[in-house]
This record gives sequence, structure tokens and C-alpha cells, in this order.
Amino acid sequence: MKLKTIDITLAAVFAALMTIGANLTSLLVIGSVPITLQTFFCILAGLILGSRLGAISMAVYTMIGLAGAPVFAQLSGGLGVTFKPTFGFILSFILVAYVCGKMIEAKSSKKMFIVAALVGMVINYGVGTNWMYVAMKLWAAAPEGFTYEMAWAWMLAPLPKDILLSVCAGLIAPRLYRTLSKSTRSFSNKPAA
Repeated sequence: MKLKTIDITLAAVFAALMTIGANLTSLLVIGSVPITLQTFFCILAGLILGSRLGAISMAVYTMIGLAGAPVFAQLSGGLGVTFKPTFGFILSFILVAYVCGKMIEAKSSKKMFIVAALVGMVINYGVGTNWMYVAMKLWAAAPEGFTYEMAWAWMLAPLPKDILLSVCAGLIAPRLYRTLSKSTRSFSNKPAA
């Protein structure tokens, strides 16, 4: 799999956007879940970059954070993050970008962009919340009487924000997708100097 310079640049841009989205609003925490804009940016990565490059950009973001750079929510990073209950959300970003990209590669209608964005959000919540529940039960300090329902109840606070931002991502992505497709084609077709 050969990546062009433009591909590497775009993957880096979305890794940087994820860092900004992780820390812009993450001081607000509900349960053990920081409120961030990461779901929005990882969905956009898949919708705009496609399955392969979108997933690569999210993998780059994850690797940078695991290497110790403070790119995750609340300026955290390092291998210790893997033991946090919210690490499942970080892992889900790679899958979310891949699935959103695959859906758009199959059919790139305006409606499909919104549907793909919402499917991505559901995957993010499904993987992240289930990981959080298992982590709280097995190795993290779960509050007294912690249940599976309580884990999902914690997710009700960011849910309206993520639904709205997912729909917004689905609405703005088609134009960005077309613009980027045209620019990358013209960039790659320029003769060497």
C-alpha cells in the first residue's frame, strides 16, 4: 500500500484535528466520560478521506497518543491510557472512520453521508460504552452499584451533542469530499518540475 505525499498530509491533518477535538471541551466529565469533539472528527475523517486513509489517520492519532504525546482527552497520553475505562472509544475511532469511508465508497449520495455519519456514531458508542462497562467491572474503580444500564446512562449527556454533530458532519462532508477529490486529482496530475 503506497501512500502519496498528499495522503500523508491529510492523515496528519485529521490526527491534529482529533487532538484539538479531544481537548477543546474535555474538562467537562460525566461519569468517567470526558465530553469531546472526537466523534465528529473521526466521522469526518472517514467520510472525507475514505475507508483506508480515514482509518490510517485515526491509527496515527492513536499511535501518537500511545507513544506518550498528550493528544487524548484531558491532555493524556502513554500506554497507561489503555487501562482507562474510556480507551474503547479511542480504539473505536479507527473502526468508525473505516466503516464511514466504506459506506461512502459504496454510495456517495447526500443521504448516505448522513446515514454513514450516524452509523459511525452508533459504532463509537457501542464499542466505547461496552469497553467502559467491562473496564469498570474488571480493573477500574467502579462506583458502588455500577450496572450496565448506568454505563449507558452516562452516555445520555453527550448523546444529543454527538447526534447533532454527526448530522452536521454528514451535511458538510459531501462538499468537502468533492472539493478534496478534485484538488488531489489536480495535484497528482501536475507534471514534475
